[in-house]
Amino acid sequence: MKKIAIIGGGIVGATAAYLLSKQADYSVCLFDDEQGQATKAAAGIISPWLSKRRNQRWYTLAKDGAVFISQLAKETHMQSDTYIQSGTIITRKSKESLDELESLAQDRKKEAPLMGKIKRVTSDEIKQKIPLVTANLQGIYVSGGARIDGQKFVTHLLRLSEQNGVQVKHEKVALVDDQTIQFNGHLVHFDDIFLCAGHGINDLLAPLNYEVKVYPQKGQLIELRVPAYPDDRVSPVLMPESEKDFMPVGNGQLIIGATHENGPGTDLTFTQEAFQELLASAQRIDNHLSENDLVANRVGTRSFSDDFSPFFGRLPGSKHILVASGLGSSGLTTGPIVAKLVTSLLEHDDGFSNYQKPITTYISKKG
Repeated sequence: MKKIAIIGGGIVGATAAYLLSKQADYSVCLFDDEQGQATKAAAGIISPWLSKRRNQRWYTLAKDGAVFISQLAKETHMQSDTYIQSGTIITRKSKESLDELESLAQDRKKEAPLMGKIKRVTSDEIKQKIPLVTANLQGIYVSGGARIDGQKFVTHLLRLSEQNGVQVKHEKVALVDDQTIQFNGHLVHFDDIFLCAGHGINDLLAPLNYEVKVYPQKGQLIELRVPAYPDDRVSPVLMPESEKDFMPVGNGQLIIGATHENGPGTDLTFTQEAFQELLASAQRIDNHLSENDLVANRVGTRSFSDDFSPFFGRLPGSKHILVASGLGSSGLTTGPIVAKLVTSLLEHDDGFSNYQKPITTYISKKG
């Protein structure tokens, strides 16, 4: 039986642990110190099909990732407060931009049936679907879009993993070599090690003389108290042009976010500046909101690369270390399929050129 270590308990690590826990050939131990973890601070949207990104590798990964998440949700019987296909509404300010978006949606649906129903929606129709909205908006409704709670997603998968025998240790660890981990004064040998600790991959690989081009990005979001309305639990998510995502999640709760702050790095302090930015965006959608509606805030640190693309696979020059990082703000969409692809390398070596540039673009030996 192969001993596998997973370092990082976010959406990639939790998915990897669950996938490996279903196979009798592996003994798995997951290490996670939970400091600033992006997933546990995230409440996000699975709706990659109308993205403005021109990176076709990323789009292919995100498109396939949306399908895999829906399969994972069904397989593991996730509750609707963890993952739900509530639909998404993407808005545009001009008729020309809306025409272009609708054309893109119809074209992409040919290879993405998960998108479901595509419908152009007027301001009145948006207000009917999301009664909180007071702004006059127009957009495209995609019924297959989903909403995901990152923390609940991870908790759910780790609980199933532990039931299947995975050990979860909340410890800070260090690499001694490509098969040895040091934690709490102990040295433990593993057959393979999977590093999926976000930007923390830099510190983990530094003792092995690697340079990783990945950086921390701070993300903040807020939760507001709003009037409950019928079917608010299954309300679509609104992705307004030039504004923050507007996510009713039921029971009188509304999530707004998130920010993308490259400067603060690993600082996990919730800031008044972010609150004002998020609230102002929300108020442009719902003019009834005020500062008094704030219920909670969340802060996390994402990892991003120079080209804002994920990278994953075997560590160059090592037969025993697997890596994944740089998921950025699309981590909730791409994380699970990245875990699936990387864990497949334990059985057979595959290239992922359809999903990413060569991994040596992002990781290299120093000197």
